[in-house]
Amino acid sequence: MLYDYIKERYKEAEPIFFSDLERGGVTKSALNQQLKKLCDKDLLQKYDTGVYFIPKKTLFKSTVGPNADMVARYRFISKGDNVDGFYSGNSFANQIGISTQVPRVVEIVSNNTNSSDREVRIGNRRFYVRRSIVPITKENVYVLQMLDLLKNLDAYLDYSYEEAREKFSEFITLHGIKRSDIDIYIRKYPMTTFKYYYELELDHILA
Repeated sequence: MLYDYIKERYKEAEPIFFSDLERGGVTKSALNQQLKKLCDKDLLQKYDTGVYFIPKKTLFKSTVGPNADMVARYRFISKGDNVDGFYSGNSFANQIGISTQVPRVVEIVSNNTNSSDREVRIGNRRFYVRRSIVPITKENVYVLQMLDLLKNLDAYLDYSYEEAREKFSEFITLHGIKRSDIDIYIRKYPMTTFKYYYELELDHILA
């Protein structure tokens, strides 16, 4: 039974994607009908097109479900042990502390998108999703995230290069990034990535 299958694999208020439920022998039409029946019984609720969740009841009997950022993270960045993307641009620059800009559109680089860059609306939030130059894995995600930001550093930087160097140094130390990791991927990126990498003297920080 579909509901038993869902209950075994998903927590309450966790995004459930239609595409993840598709199984051999069940047509999309039949799956849609089954999901509608579960929604009619209030066993599931629909968050957005192709996105469902098991409703979580609060002490006040209201229903809690996922928010737009959670749905985007599950769809494009990470779900369980899988890592398929990372935050980029102003979103990441703000996270590591080299920018004070709070973006209205959250930028994401992901394996889970087609070859063309696109804007995706989830709930009332907007996300700009790009395909990664290099396939993203758990092992290389932080290296690629750093190199992606470096290629357009001046577009996001609100502080001096010295301050930016400190922030990148903290990021490198936190995630154990090594010079050999950079050497594997940096040639996949534009020359501006080399430029900022050497202007920030990051080579002296890496082990």
